[in-house]
Amino acid sequence: MTLCGYPHVARVSTGIHDPLLASALLLEHAGTRLLMIALDLVFLSPPTVRNIRKRVAAALQMPEAGVLISCTHTHSGPVTCLAPGCQNDPAWPPPDPDYLSWVGDQVVAAAREAAAHPVAAELAWTSADARGVGGNRLSPNGVTDPECGLLAVRNAQTKAILAVSMIYAMHPTVLHEDSTLVSSDFPHYARLHLRECLGENVIVLYHTAPCGNQSPRYFVTGQTFAEAERLGRKLGAVAAAALGGIRTADWNPAPALVSALSRVELPRRSLPKLAAARAQLEDYRSRYAQLKAAGAPHPAVRTAECAVFGAEESVALAEAEAGGVLARMIAEYAPVEVQVLRIGDVAVAGLPGECFVEYGLALKQGASRRTFVISLVNGELLGYIVTPEAAAAGGYEATNAVFAPEAGAVMVRTALSLMDRMCK
Repeated sequence: MTLCGYPHVARVSTGIHDPLLASALLLEHAGTRLLMIALDLVFLSPPTVRNIRKRVAAALQMPEAGVLISCTHTHSGPVTCLAPGCQNDPAWPPPDPDYLSWVGDQVVAAAREAAAHPVAAELAWTSADARGVGGNRLSPNGVTDPECGLLAVRNAQTKAILAVSMIYAMHPTVLHEDSTLVSSDFPHYARLHLRECLGENVIVLYHTAPCGNQSPRYFVTGQTFAEAERLGRKLGAVAAAALGGIRTADWNPAPALVSALSRVELPRRSLPKLAAARAQLEDYRSRYAQLKAAGAPHPAVRTAECAVFGAEESVALAEAEAGGVLARMIAEYAPVEVQVLRIGDVAVAGLPGECFVEYGLALKQGASRRTFVISLVNGELLGYIVTPEAAAAGGYEATNAVFAPEAGAVMVRTALSLMDRMCK
């Protein structure tokens, strides 16, 4: 199958380095169920997620609001959704409907398996400082969030760890377009490290936090599996240390479990006309060529190259808007869904799309209780949700965005409102 994540390269898979997982953690207390699902996929469309979520909720006889489905955003998995900005790229075929149907079956199977093996348990929250695994990909000194949120679940009798949910803001893009092996990238090694530390049967869910402007770009020495292992194990090691530091008093055998889901309309970005989009593309191509010819450092050259990709997608978006294709896709996606879970004394906010890290930080800072934020929940959003500053600066993420920067603030306000109602 074609591997998705990098333009202009026909990356047909030649093998499997590590299997892509559908990982499920079902929590139940006092008649209430919450289900967290992490999928090793680049993303899914909102209609696809809604269909899978409905099937899972029906299978487990629980409300849809309690089913949180996110994607890890690996760029070494199959094509699962084709945004309008990628329509002109012959290297990206449409997603295989049979594969998407099979993915849905696997997610339902994972949920059923979780429900079929209940264990009396207790849980605890902690976090680790993962500084050095990655950072801001637009600037080495840019905003970043080094906190890796950790939810640990252990057997109430034996005290053995049963499952861990990780929440960390970083693009899984150590591996680039020259890799043709299926992989979940560095999260594979983070999960592997935790299983080596905690036990081979421990279920480890990896959730990607808002990371639209976060990647290992300034932290890697190459785009290799060796580098993916180095960074993944670094993350796994700090997570294992944090889990080992959980105090006895922090384990909760009777956590409050609450869920809420809200549908919102997001403001659209004013797209450039086709002529302006083409002129911007030529400008970005010129800048990229100049940096490359001057022998600029790799991160700067890669950032300029990605800006060209974004400008190409901006041209495709202008064409899609002129032809009415974009309006139809937005109608299929709308309204988007913001989700919040309360697990004990901690809130988990689920935002759709690829949001910049600033929105995750704003949610954490604005919340009345400890909060962790997961992105790519309930589907992607036809591009990035950037900040106003990034929109003004231009570049890859800003030029292929469909929704306005204000959309990020709308989702943050929605999540905080849900938290206020459920956490009083």
